[in-house]
This record gives sequence, C-alpha cells and structure tokens, in this order.
Amino acid sequence: MAMTIGAPEGGGEDEAISTINTTPLVDVMLVLLIIFLITIPVVTHTVPVKLPKERNLPTQTKPENILISVTQDGDVYWNATLIPDNPTLVERLKKEAVKVPQPEVHIRGDQKARYEGVGKVVMACQRAGIAKVGFITEPPPRGQ
Repeated sequence: MAMTIGAPEGGGEDEAISTINTTPLVDVMLVLLIIFLITIPVVTHTVPVKLPKERNLPTQTKPENILISVTQDGDVYWNATLIPDNPTLVERLKKEAVKVPQPEVHIRGDQKARYEGVGKVVMACQRAGIAKVGFITEPPPRGQ
C-alpha cells in the first residue's frame, strides 16, 4: 500500500479538492433527528376528550316541527315566511317553546351561508328555551 504525503515531486502547487465534505451535513441531520425524537412525544399529549361519533339519522317529519332556513345572504325563513329580524324570531320561538310536547327546530343552512347567520338562529333558539335543535344536511354520496 502506497501513500503520498505532501506535494508530488516537482509540482509545488496544491490541487483543489473536488469532493464535498458531508460530515457537517450528517452532524446537522443527526441533531435534527434527536430534537424531533424528543419533541414529538410532548406535542402528541393532549387533553383527553371523548369525541362524539358521527350519526346520520333520517329526519322524522312531524307537523309540529319548526323548519328554519338560512339563505346564502343571511335571510331567515320560518317554513316559507321571511322573518324580518332576530327579535321577531325569538318571540315566535318563545310562543312555540311553551307547547307540550315542545317542537323540535330543524335548521337548514345554505352551504355558502356565513356561520354568523346560522349562529344567530341557534342563539335565538337558546334564548327562547327550545330544547331540541337539529341541522338538516345533504347525505354523503354512497361511495364514502
């Protein structure tokens, strides 16, 4: 085995090294790997919460049920009648809330409606004392 130390005889110039030194790259990658291994268990610990399971129940249409629709523009309809403002909605819901058995409120919100419009209807139901509020949605396609 032969080994050359120093410059070759007669050539006093150093040659440029054309290989990449990967040692610093490996050091950085190992440090990052260690950091991730230490921090991932800390990140995955969360507050234990039991999430509700998805249920898709068919709607049982009863004559006493109240159907409230919220359009894309935020207009609120009681069956097919336009409700002009939120206090009017609360007053009508209060009249229905005292009935025995109390009717259910089914909210149909347009897909492009702002959450604010639907939230106001839910808040009105809460203020009126309605116990059962449901949301009407389209069923998912059969393949899912």
